Amino acid sequence: MSRYPATRMRRLRDSHFIRQLTSENTLSASDLILPLFVHEEARSVNVPSMPGVQRLSIDDCYRHAEQALTLGIPMIAVFPVVPADKKDANASEAENPDGIVPKVVAGLKQRLPELGIMTDVALDPYTSHGQDGITDEHGYVINDATIDILTRQALLQAASGSDVIAPSDMMDGRIGVIRQALEAANYPNTKLLAYAAKYASAFYGPFRDAVGSASKLGNSDKRSYQMNPANRREALREIALDIEEGADMVMVKPGMPYLDIVREASTNFAVPVFAYQVSGEYAMLHAAANNGWLDLNATALESLLAFKRAGAAGVLSYFSLTAAALLRQAH
Repeated sequence: MSRYPATRMRRLRDSHFIRQLTSENTLSASDLILPLFVHEEARSVNVPSMPGVQRLSIDDCYRHAEQALTLGIPMIAVFPVVPADKKDANASEAENPDGIVPKVVAGLKQRLPELGIMTDVALDPYTSHGQDGITDEHGYVINDATIDILTRQALLQAASGSDVIAPSDMMDGRIGVIRQALEAANYPNTKLLAYAAKYASAFYGPFRDAVGSASKLGNSDKRSYQMNPANRREALREIALDIEEGADMVMVKPGMPYLDIVREASTNFAVPVFAYQVSGEYAMLHAAANNGWLDLNATALESLLAFKRAGAAGVLSYFSLTAAALLRQAH
């Protein structure tokens, strides 16, 4: 009788072919969403806290979008960089039909009609105070007045050709109001991806640097509407409410520090669950790689695969172009 076990787990690890055959999860370019920051300036500008990421000119945005499509990435997400002189307390620029987002979306749909376009419904890029909504005299974000503006913003984005409207503001009830407005305006096929579990996280700093809202926010925070990082069950309530109100898909944000929430959401709800690998996660991997502590490409791909293992249908990541190119090389 052999003293060795009958079951040797390493049998299914000893060759590349068997590892491929028995892989429980796979990552492909079709799992990725590429975020793009766009401004009205004639040239693109580097974002210091996010190596390899730029505030893009409109022409460069088109080129990045075409590259994404060529690599097999099915959708991009457009985030506006709004000049300070166009920001005010009521986020008026969010309703401008000639603003950066409607202009870019219309241009993209004309040039690349087969590429999915996702747009962010939130007011923080447009407000002079950096909050995601209209505030009262005490700086508290007023829920229902904010929803009125968000709804008009969503309708404007749908009219410009946005395929996926993504409210990221965390106002109560906004998904239901926006869904009803889209139906009434004859946009029944416009999809709603709700940022249903968006946490008041410390990992957002570089993003706010990219869109220029960090300095406006100052010493304020967003804890009165974004979720407490300590809470898990509350996320399930938020997700359930957004689905009930008409969300087609939901987003968990941030990503890797909240993989437990991604798993819970994908297990408990029969809708696609996405994760946002946020700017802080991206910046940390770059910083470690720049110090020679990590292999950037390997850790980027591993981190993205972790989202799939947790149950995510896809990932919004600043690594999307790099990852898609690496995956193509591997095949």
